[in-house]
Amino acid sequence: MPERVGATRSFRYLAAVLLLLLFGAGCAPDPGSVAAQANAGDRKGYVSGDGAVETIPEADRAEPIELKGALLDGTAWDSASAHGEVLVLNVWGSWCAPCVAEAPDLQRVWTDLQAAGAPVQFMGIDFREEPERGAAFVKKAGVTYPSLSDESGVLILALQGKAPTVPTTLVLDTLGRIAARVNGPASATTLRALVDDVVAES
Repeated sequence: MPERVGATRSFRYLAAVLLLLLFGAGCAPDPGSVAAQANAGDRKGYVSGDGAVETIPEADRAEPIELKGALLDGTAWDSASAHGEVLVLNVWGSWCAPCVAEAPDLQRVWTDLQAAGAPVQFMGIDFREEPERGAAFVKKAGVTYPSLSDESGVLILALQGKAPTVPTTLVLDTLGRIAARVNGPASATTLRALVDDVVAES
């Protein structure tokens, strides 16, 4: 009888271990999940978008964006100064790998548009980062358009919920309304096409 009881206990123990292994495998975090991405940040967690593009017809655009703050060098800037031109806003941080990867593409588009004399301004928004660190990055990366410092994370609240991930690039029309968005890294080809479309409206 004691042998049968012992065998029963051993069987139950083995069954419990197998169940734990099965459920443990089923609940293991997926490295590609949103939660895993959010917890895998460098200095802080972030979730990068997939590069999805959204365009907004003129009739459906919201109120103009009102954005003001200090550039990385401390100079004051107000989005009202860009009215009458197309404005490209790029939310970035040097701690964000996709932001670093897309920087050359944004710089290329900016350089080409300047050379063409297009009525376009670029403005970065350095998110959740000390301005000194952001300034060091743009110098090293050769980025020549300016960036606002958003160390506190307050400035992006003015973007009408259209910048839920880093990086995000918004294209504003000449009235300051959001006309297009890239949720995630923006390629030079995609960004140039979006900007050209908005420029052509005016």
